[in-house]
Amino acid sequence: MRLKRETFHEMIRFAVVGVAATLLHYGIYFLLYNIINVKIAFTIGYAISFIFNYIFSARFTFKKKTSVKNGFGFGAAHLFNYLLQITLLHVFLWLGVSKPIAPLPVYCIAIPTNFLLVRFVFSKFK
Repeated sequence: MRLKRETFHEMIRFAVVGVAATLLHYGIYFLLYNIINVKIAFTIGYAISFIFNYIFSARFTFKKKTSVKNGFGFGAAHLFNYLLQITLLHVFLWLGVSKPIAPLPVYCIAIPTNFLLVRFVFSKFK
């Protein structure tokens, strides 16, 4: 099954924004994890990258204006995504993955899930 051209372009733009948001998230986490609790460092990084991600996902990835509706939907999708990520972080740390590396497998699982949720939000809530 072939993807529509626009869907493919959305996926590429999503990847660009997602990589930037993930690098921002990870960079903040990496700077803080030795100073404060790992989960708090992860959460602070997530919150800052969330704001960046919402603005760029709306305007660049899905070419939509930001609105209360899509902001609420984006927030709900990211609440689910955050809970998934913090749970996976807990699991990987429990399994013995080192603190600096633990977020990386989390991202590999959570990012594809997040694309589906966010794409749904911006297609349904204008």
